[in-house]
Amino acid sequence: MTITRLAEEGRLSGAVVHGGLVWLAGQVADDADLDAEGQTADILAQIDALLAAAGTSKRHLLSVTIVLADIADAPAMNRAWNRWLDPAAKPARMTIQAALVDPAWKLEITGVAALPAGQAPG
Repeated sequence: MTITRLAEEGRLSGAVVHGGLVWLAGQVADDADLDAEGQTADILAQIDALLAAAGTSKRHLLSVTIVLADIADAPAMNRAWNRWLDPAAKPARMTIQAALVDPAWKLEITGVAALPAGQAPG
C-alpha cells in the first residue's frame, strides 16, 4: 500500500493517508490572536480542508483529541465544536489540558478519519 502525505511542511505533514485511514497532525489556529472559540473554528475549517483533500469528511472522523492550554476555555471551544459537528456522525473525543508549544495557541486538535467505502486507500 502507498502512503500519501498532504500539506507537507518543514517538519511534518498536515495529514497522512494509509490503509484506509487519514491521520491528522495536530492542527493549530492560523490566527493566534483569536479567542478560543475563534481558534477552534479556524482549526475545524483546516480539518475540513485536509479531510476533503484526502477524499473524506468530518462524517468519517473516528477519533478526535483536543488539547486546551487552559481547560477554562472548554465552553468556548465547545460552542464552535457544536456548530461544526454533524450530530449524526459524532467521533469519539478526548479533551485534555496541556501546555502548547506557542503560548498564543489556545488549543490544538488532531484526529483519525476513515476513507469512505469504495475509496482507494492511500
